[in-house]
Amino acid sequence: MGIILVTGFEPFGTSSMNPSGEILRSLKGDDLITAILPVTFGVVSAKLRELIDLHKPTAVLCLGQAEGRSELTPERIAINLFDARIPDNVGNMPKSQSIVIDGPDGYFSTLPIESMVAAMKAAGIPASISLTAGTFICNHVFYSMQDYLKASGVVSGFVHVPLMDEQRSEFPGLPTMPLRQMVAGVEIALNLLRV
Repeated sequence: MGIILVTGFEPFGTSSMNPSGEILRSLKGDDLITAILPVTFGVVSAKLRELIDLHKPTAVLCLGQAEGRSELTPERIAINLFDARIPDNVGNMPKSQSIVIDGPDGYFSTLPIESMVAAMKAAGIPASISLTAGTFICNHVFYSMQDYLKASGVVSGFVHVPLMDEQRSEFPGLPTMPLRQMVAGVEIALNLLRV
């Protein structure tokens, strides 16, 4: 059995928590390596490359917070664009820049996203495929990872998760999901990567 690298993020913006990081604390498996990534442009992609080189995973699943979404949403495509709507955690706010100069416009996920969504829905977990990973840190990590792994044979991609119930006071009126339900959905995705 190969190693699966699963990443989440530290809190950013106005949030004191990040469900993508909290999910990692509940994941179990001898085949899992988990890591919290910094919400810092440039630094985050270098950190992910270091983790990949160190652990040599057969699959990489990156998770990130998507406020406003009510489902687990595996992303289909990453685009070659920095266009931050808010500063990262050290104040960087790149606008209208390429992530990889002369890189392709986009990279598709190599995760079995259709199977993941079908299995999550079968378990009663709200899920759908997303066609936009945004233009902030999540897309940056997704695109950089796909570029780095493009000829490696490593299966990789990104899943956005909703806010968790504990964040309701910080994001009034936005949808949330119980953390345990998100963990269950991620475990379903991981099991599909173990076959």
